[in-house]
Amino acid sequence: MASNSTAAAPSGDGSADEVLHEFGIVRVYKSGRVERPLAAPPVAPGLDAATGVESRDVQLGAYSVRLYLPTSAAAAPSAKLPIIVYVHGGGFVAESAASPGCHRFVNTLAAACPALAVSVEYRLAPEHPLPAAYDDSLAALKWTLSAAADPWVAAHGDLGRVFVAGDSAGANICHYLAVHPDIVNNAADGRRLKGAVLIHPWFWGSEAVGGEPSHPAARAMGARLWLFACPGADGGMDDPRMNPMAPGAAPALGAMACERVMVCVAEHDFLKWRGQAYAEAVAAARGAEGSGSVELMETEGEGHVFYVFKPDGDKAKAMVDRIVSFVNAP
Repeated sequence: MASNSTAAAPSGDGSADEVLHEFGIVRVYKSGRVERPLAAPPVAPGLDAATGVESRDVQLGAYSVRLYLPTSAAAAPSAKLPIIVYVHGGGFVAESAASPGCHRFVNTLAAACPALAVSVEYRLAPEHPLPAAYDDSLAALKWTLSAAADPWVAAHGDLGRVFVAGDSAGANICHYLAVHPDIVNNAADGRRLKGAVLIHPWFWGSEAVGGEPSHPAARAMGARLWLFACPGADGGMDDPRMNPMAPGAAPALGAMACERVMVCVAEHDFLKWRGQAYAEAVAAARGAEGSGSVELMETEGEGHVFYVFKPDGDKAKAMVDRIVSFVNAP
């Protein structure tokens, strides 16, 4: 699982302590040392006492996944469960599948559905600039979709009910997965993803939508972390991975490789306008079926990824309930 810092040899003149980049969740020094000061210690896999979900890590080369198996799998071993491929947030630069908040949420979701979950531990920027996180997540989804991916997946997973889900930067990655040609081509062969759940997705763009600030300086400030994580971004903040509604990018919304889409936003999250616009754009691109295949949920009075910080609150539980209903819908 990801480390919270990387070390570099001291220069001897004190310049190694000079901070070159500061984003709060990640700090980079002149020496090359990287710190993630807000990252909590990782949580080991195993049996979760609160939910009864069992988890274990599988190393897959440059990346890994954490698998979650609910108790219902043991109670009815022949029954097949929906599969949720979960991608954590953290601005592409922080957090982990083993972060306490992510681990707890996936345990809760796996138990509530119930579902077999595959949580992706992708490589982080700046040590591994984008597209590393996209590449790792795509490889993890393909690994999951392979019939012999893992004994748990083979024995308990329903490959006809595979969902991608994620929060913030992870939701951004989920969009990337759903429109990737390799996954779209699978859909054309009848192996379509059942759905995508984008929780408080991190999208941006040069032009403001809804109540976003329109001043160019504010637009640029909103894109700083993205451009840091993806220094080779085509089109800057209008790279189609960051702005799915950019000119030339929007047509892909109609070809998403999933039957249904759910977008969750929060009233006090500055990204909510972009999430709402994304849901509307997907519905419009789908034409007549759009209104029935795209679901938008707004949580009032809360901010970005509030459920990570207040997992026992009524609003977090309500959001989980809506996601469970989405996963279990016919």
